[in-house]
Amino acid sequence: MRLEPDVVDVHVGRRVRQVRLLKNLTQEELGQKIGVSYQQVQKYETGANRISASRLYRIAVEFEVEPGWFFDGIERVDVDLDQPARMGSGS
Repeated sequence: MRLEPDVVDVHVGRRVRQVRLLKNLTQEELGQKIGVSYQQVQKYETGANRISASRLYRIAVEFEVEPGWFFDGIERVDVDLDQPARMGSGS
């Protein structure tokens, strides 16, 4: 069963892509800086894989932005605490 990416993961991924392009970095270059493959960066940017908090922090430091910047502009998402979280790779 294929689950659609979470809207928050997609939004954060788009923000990663936005700042990466503003800094004129390729996915491969960003991957080298944060210790993942370019394929993993691509999955982060599309929301296919979740970005762990520690990795998002490293990306924020690399791009000299506050970690909260990645969440700016997102619509409020209501969380159903009775539903189990969708597990995704955050590596």
